[in-house]
Amino acid sequence: MTDKITIRTDGLTKHYGDVEALVDLDLDVLSGEIFGFLGPNGAGKTTTIRTILDEIRPTSGSASILGMDSHREAVEIRRHIGYVPGDLAMYPNLTGRDTLTYFANLRGGVDWGHVDELAERLDADLTKKVGDLSSGNRQKVGLIQAFMNRPEVLVMDEPSSGLDPLVQREFQTMMREVAAAGSTVFLSSHTLSEVQRVANRVGIIRHGHLIAVEAVASLRSKAIRKVDLYFDSPAEQAVFESVEGVRDVAVENHHVSMSFDGHMETLLKAVSGRYTLVDITTQEADLEEIFLTYYRDEGVTA
Repeated sequence: MTDKITIRTDGLTKHYGDVEALVDLDLDVLSGEIFGFLGPNGAGKTTTIRTILDEIRPTSGSASILGMDSHREAVEIRRHIGYVPGDLAMYPNLTGRDTLTYFANLRGGVDWGHVDELAERLDADLTKKVGDLSSGNRQKVGLIQAFMNRPEVLVMDEPSSGLDPLVQREFQTMMREVAAAGSTVFLSSHTLSEVQRVANRVGIIRHGHLIAVEAVASLRSKAIRKVDLYFDSPAEQAVFESVEGVRDVAVENHHVSMSFDGHMETLLKAVSGRYTLVDITTQEADLEEIFLTYYRDEGVTA
């Protein structure tokens, strides 16, 4: 992954009347990375995407894609990006292939061999009318149109909506492939398991404020772990509650369970000499638990 900045926002702000949907967003997304953009519905994810893509104008601030101003050079930017909106709408009386032909003509043509390959990978039936497709199968058509021109930047708003698990897995592979080839993927989602599997970095947005941008590996290394300790004799709860980083201690005879965000060495030293440790299991917190930790914190920082 290079350090070339593909998407940049400077003080990007959007108000709807008195509602501050997006507040002073400063963000750099690099080429060759999959950037996960996390937040619950209403946090400002879609507003961010629509503002970056010049679908709506910001109240203040600016955005650029591939070094081009997203407003002044919006038409040229469209030649270089693939986009899956959260409210994907297509003509119901067109077949999937007709729909893709329409988009292909807008872009000056595509490699239809590549389109057929994408359709096969996603198990998409392009012969049926879009209006007759399930939401998941419509989503497949939307994904194909985003990938089919081999874009330098992919911007996707909740792209896994309606996809079955096998198709989701193939879609994740496709994202990794384009990132490995040097393209940028901006993935807005509240499907945290998917972001955890594919993203290099994540940004967490709450109430229109960007509250964290971190590498997924870094977030997970800081995460609270679940620890279970098994001893050869009954244990005392107070011994564990006195250890820094320990919380939610539960003791059941020889078994002690807890949440822990410190160094394991500290925990083991605390019990050394007191009890004989028979077994230990630890379970890393997943991104969802980390995400909820940020949302439980009081106060918002921009």
